[in-house]
Amino acid sequence: MTEQQGRSGPAHANPIQAPGTDERLWQAWDGWEGLPECRLPRTGRVVVVAAHPDDEVLAAGGTIALLAGAGVGLTLVSVTDGERSHPHSTVHTPREMAGIRAAEVKDALAELGASAAEVVRLHVPDTETPFHEDEIAKKLAGPLSGAALCLTPWIGDVHGDHEAVGRATLAAARTADVPVLMYPVWMWHWARPDDPALPWTSAQRVTLTPDAVARKRAAVERFASQIRPLGPGPGDAPVLPPDEIAHHLRHVEVVFG
Repeated sequence: MTEQQGRSGPAHANPIQAPGTDERLWQAWDGWEGLPECRLPRTGRVVVVAAHPDDEVLAAGGTIALLAGAGVGLTLVSVTDGERSHPHSTVHTPREMAGIRAAEVKDALAELGASAAEVVRLHVPDTETPFHEDEIAKKLAGPLSGAALCLTPWIGDVHGDHEAVGRATLAAARTADVPVLMYPVWMWHWARPDDPALPWTSAQRVTLTPDAVARKRAAVERFASQIRPLGPGPGDAPVLPPDEIAHHLRHVEVVFG
C-alpha cells in the first residue's frame, strides 16, 4: 500500500490522510448478512492484480487462502514495486524498498498457503500508474489469458494508483473475456456504511473460514515495512497503523462485481 496518492475529496484535501472511520462502526453495520455470498472458482486459475505489494493480502488475503486451499491456480501481478511507500525515509532507498516489499509478498503468500502462486512484477513506477494505464493493460494480457477470474483494486477506492490499475485491468479483462471482481482497500478508511456513494448493490461477500482468517492475520504480519517503523525519523513511520489494519482482519472480505 502507498498512502500518499489519495484523490481530493469534498471534506479534506486528502481523505486517505484524514481521520478514518472507526472499525467498530463497520463491525456494528447490519448490512453484512444482506450481501450475497461470492461464488469463487473451484478449478482453473485466478489472477490477482495489486497496485502495490500488500494490497492483495490486505483486501483479499483470505480469499487467496481459500482459493489456494481448494487447489485453484494463482497468478499474482504486482503492478508497482511499492518503492515509494516511504519517500522521505532515512533508512532505505526506493530501490531497497522494492526488494523488501517483493520479499514480504513471497513470505505472505507462504502464510496463505499459496507458495506455488506465480508472481509477475510489472515494475511500473509507484504513484505514477495513471500515466501508464495503456501499458499496464497490454502487460496484463498474458497473465489474464485463459484465467477463470481476475481480482483487482476497486476503481472507486479514492487512490490514484488503485483506480488506474483497476481501470487498466477492466480494459484488459474485456479483451481477454475474463470476469473481474474488484476489491476495496482504502474505502474502509474514508467511507461509512451509510455512504450513498458506495455501490452496495454490486457488492458480494467472501465469508472466511477460521483457518483463512488466521492465515491472513499471519500474512499481514509479514509486511513489516508497512506496519512497523523503518527507523526513528518521521519519514520512516508506518503506513498502516493498527486502526487501519483492523479494517482488514475481519471474517468477511468484500468485492464489487
